[in-house]
Amino acid sequence: MTSTVTYLGELRTEATHNLSGITLITDAPPDNQGKGEAFSPTDLCATSLASCMMTIMGISARSHGLDINGTYTEVTKIMAANPRRIARIELKITMPKNDFTDAQKKLLETAARTCPVAMSLHPDLEQVMDFEW
Repeated sequence: MTSTVTYLGELRTEATHNLSGITLITDAPPDNQGKGEAFSPTDLCATSLASCMMTIMGISARSHGLDINGTYTEVTKIMAANPRRIARIELKITMPKNDFTDAQKKLLETAARTCPVAMSLHPDLEQVMDFEW
C-alpha cells in the first residue's frame, strides 16, 4: 500500500506516505468551495509532474556524470470548466549554468518529457515544458 488518505472535513484531507510516515494536507481551492490553505489535489498532480520530471532528469544526469543541482521548475496549472479538470500544465524549467552540450540538453529534455508521470497523464492534458539553459 502506497498511502492512506483521511477526510478531515471542510474539504480537507490528510495523506500519509505509508513507508515513511510523512503526511501532507490538501485543501479544495477557493474557486471550488475551498479555503486554499494547502495544495489542492490538482495542484499535487501538476507538482508531481515537475517532481517526477526532475527526478528522472537527475537519474539520467547521474548516470552520465552531469550536475543538475539547483535546477528548479515553476509550475502553472490551468483548469478547464466543463468538465472540471486540468487542461494544461506549464513548466518553466531553469537549469544551472553548466555549459551543457546540445547532446546533453537533448538527453535531459528527453528524460523530462518521458518521465512516468508525464507518460501517465491523459493525452488531452497539454504539457508545456520550457527549458531555460
